[in-house]
Amino acid sequence: MTRFSKFMKNQPPGQVLIAYYALSILIGAVLLALPIAANGESLSFLDALFTATSAQCVTGLVVVDTGTKFTLFGQLVVLMLIQVGGLGITTFSVYLFFYLGMGMGIRDRWVIQETLLHSPVESMGDLIRGIFLLTLIIEGAGAVLLSFAFVPDLGWIKGLYYALFHSISAFCNAGFALFPDSLITYRANPLVNLTIIGLIVLGGIGFLVMKEVLDLFKRGRERRRLSLHTRLVFLTTAILLFGGAGLIGLLEWPTSFSAMGPGESLWTAFFQSVTARTAGFNTIDLNLFELPTLFLMMFLMFVGASPGSSGGGIKTTSLALFIAVLHSRLKGNPHTNVFHRTLPEAAANKVLTLVMTALLVLTGAVFGLLVVQLHGLSAEASRGVFIEYTFEAISAFATVGLSLGATGKLLPLGKVLIILLMFLGRVGLMTVAFTMLRHSRENIVQYAEENIMIG
Repeated sequence: MTRFSKFMKNQPPGQVLIAYYALSILIGAVLLALPIAANGESLSFLDALFTATSAQCVTGLVVVDTGTKFTLFGQLVVLMLIQVGGLGITTFSVYLFFYLGMGMGIRDRWVIQETLLHSPVESMGDLIRGIFLLTLIIEGAGAVLLSFAFVPDLGWIKGLYYALFHSISAFCNAGFALFPDSLITYRANPLVNLTIIGLIVLGGIGFLVMKEVLDLFKRGRERRRLSLHTRLVFLTTAILLFGGAGLIGLLEWPTSFSAMGPGESLWTAFFQSVTARTAGFNTIDLNLFELPTLFLMMFLMFVGASPGSSGGGIKTTSLALFIAVLHSRLKGNPHTNVFHRTLPEAAANKVLTLVMTALLVLTGAVFGLLVVQLHGLSAEASRGVFIEYTFEAISAFATVGLSLGATGKLLPLGKVLIILLMFLGRVGLMTVAFTMLRHSRENIVQYAEENIMIG
């Protein structure tokens, strides 16, 4: 134990994070490839690896139907990977370090600080225990509510199991469903819609935001002011959720929503706006949507959830800060001001780097996927499925899990590319940030300035 502790403390935080995720995925893939995990023929290792990566990275893209292909053992493996991935391997590792007496070095604290926190905390142990407790309470409450809808249709045992599975999957923003049509059957069910939407939103706003709100109620009049981080999360989330729902409703009202009643249309529009924020469930066949709606959903997927949450994407605060930086620079203000607060220049530089890196990575990934999947096809056939693979790439990178059907068409190399995208989307950009921060300032060199023409 001592040697292991010393070894872990001597590794760069980014490498430790990648190692934990990779090991968990590998173990999950081995378990899912076992004959006991599948009905009928066992999964190939590539398909098992794809499923394990999708579950661990809480994405939701599937190459086989989870409810019919996997046995109870296989489904429980998927559920375990979802739960571990939702809480975060880093959280689990610190929890184990804390309770096994291994201690937490500066690097371990730094990993958690950058992953979960926007301000220091007094006790890391209390934080981790609070995250576990809050997760169990929310997922338990969600399972109870969903059971009222599932038990009458499926019976007690199956209904309770389905309620628990979908509650965990929703709160972790995973999007895995045991129903062949995801949640289309329950499209007009207010209880299922509200419960799944509530779980997705809570899982996507971040543990620290929930903790801050709970502390606010506990302290009463002692503290009435929310932090800048929390206010930005709430504002950006509300704009994206309600704005996205409104635009989806307006765009699809004459077409895919035309056969629905007003109430069903409202539920469908709002649900798809919420689930595009890295959750992956759907209550309508997305192939019925028109291109403008799909483009809007790709934007929502790219933004994703909030920092320190179960979801992916560039995060809501990154979008808010990116817009604030652009607004300030266009006005000629070298400082970035938000809600009468000036943000550090380092934060502005970090968000610009993050957004541009994400766009460059996605551009390269889409190009690679198109080369692999569409090479040799006619120009007309290639243009017809271009949107499918672009949508798939963004969904994988943002760990969303929504698909237009391209997942089932993936060639072996295409599956490998999507696996890498899901993995990179979950840990890659964060790891890049850690790597950049590790460089010593002594290595920074500044040469003589020379200007160039821009625009």
